[in-house]
Amino acid sequence: MKNIVLFDMDGTLTKPRKVMESDIIPALRELAKHAEIGIVTGSDYDYVHQQIGMLLERSELRYRIHILPCNGTKYYPPPDSANNEYRLAHQVNMREKLGETHFRALVSYLLQRQHLMKLYDIPFTGHHIDYRGSMINWCPIGRNANDNDRKTFIDFDTRNNVSFRQEEIRGFKIRINKDMSIKDIVIKMGGDTSFDIFPTGWDKTYCLRHFPNHKHYFVGDRCEKTGNDWELYETLRGVGRGFKTTGPEQTSQIIFDKIIPAILSSEEDNG
Repeated sequence: MKNIVLFDMDGTLTKPRKVMESDIIPALRELAKHAEIGIVTGSDYDYVHQQIGMLLERSELRYRIHILPCNGTKYYPPPDSANNEYRLAHQVNMREKLGETHFRALVSYLLQRQHLMKLYDIPFTGHHIDYRGSMINWCPIGRNANDNDRKTFIDFDTRNNVSFRQEEIRGFKIRINKDMSIKDIVIKMGGDTSFDIFPTGWDKTYCLRHFPNHKHYFVGDRCEKTGNDWELYETLRGVGRGFKTTGPEQTSQIIFDKIIPAILSSEEDNG
């Protein structure tokens, strides 16, 4: 059986919204000798490319890396040769899944909530609602935020024992399920400043269906119940193959100290 190690992006392979640093590449190169690599993120392909474009264009690792944007509801398999680019092989449509009436109601609700953000002392930039085909990302401060804007919001969000985003998630569930009668919608914290919203079942466990004949491992940082790594982490933690990280440095340690030894031990048992 083949092995694939799945990684979240922000806070796992890279610092949030930052380009991948070279320190983690030796761990990925060593891992690639024993397993395929998948990057499963709530972001769309363009953000993935911004952060790890050097691996996708100029590294031998590009032939071992599967790109799984939008929780894996989009899938870009590795190219076949140096002359081929990553090409979209699978995608699903949230708008079709919900139906036009419910989709419009959902977007209208998010626009209303964004309008009310003026009541809070947080920065506004731009690109607040991003429809990615299979999910919606809502960022109250806007995805055009700079590092200072992000820090201001993170400080605001963590000021109390119960964060602003946790309270927003609670209110969202009540309004969507009760008042608007939209069923089977999930909202999760996306990174440090946003929310990911998608149909039930389109969380990161969705990516597993692309690799039915593989043994799966996963490393992520947002592994709490409100985080967008929770479902996949819980699924694989139960069989000893889900790992929580605090950032790229610890991810490298997990690769060397836990995942590679586990793969080698499994190969010995099967050999």
